[in-house]
Amino acid sequence: MPNGDVAVVIPAKDEAQRIRATVRAAAELPGVDTVVVVDDGSADGTGAIARDAGAVVTRHERNRGKAAAMETGAEAVRLLDQRDDRATPRHLLFLDADLADSAAFAAPLAQPVRSGEADMTIAAFSSTVKLGGHGLVVGLSSSGTRRAIGWSPAQPLNGQRCLTRAAFEAARPLAAGFGVETALTIDLARRGMRITEVEVPLAHRATGTDLRSQLHRARQLADVARALATRR
Repeated sequence: MPNGDVAVVIPAKDEAQRIRATVRAAAELPGVDTVVVVDDGSADGTGAIARDAGAVVTRHERNRGKAAAMETGAEAVRLLDQRDDRATPRHLLFLDADLADSAAFAAPLAQPVRSGEADMTIAAFSSTVKLGGHGLVVGLSSSGTRRAIGWSPAQPLNGQRCLTRAAFEAARPLAAGFGVETALTIDLARRGMRITEVEVPLAHRATGTDLRSQLHRARQLADVARALATRR
């Protein structure tokens, strides 16, 4: 779409199996004219596959974490806005790399931002997948967010979010790593930004219960705790 007002930003690490489908589905969303994939230190050809699927790809030579990938992607969009001499910057729709074909159902997430009704939307997945041990991190984020601002989204760690450029800039610098979603909600609410939850039928790959998955959740827990501690 030559006159789109949304850029999709997809942080990705070792998602070679799903990134092509995610990029292609995201590119067809209403209002989207740019898909940016941030290859966050992948070792499996994620970046090359994303580029072949039509994405603008920028790469971190080493893994720097989700928040850094979001910042890099947003900066890539800002440069594209400058190149295109846009009077109004593109909105930023953040999607996870493992959504695959279900990314095609993300359109309702952008609509309230595109229409000026919200500064940030947060996805609530209408189909739930059992996540082994994930509830501890969700519970920490939810309770901490509620203490901070008196409210918490139904899925506080959901990374599928659409923001205006102004909202994104208001939240910078982003909290490190996996604390980014929790911090985004708290920081923007405290700045009086309008936050809306949107139910969408998106679907992640199921989270496992092996050692690697448990270590991943431990990192999530630490990052969320750190984000909350600096926002008391």
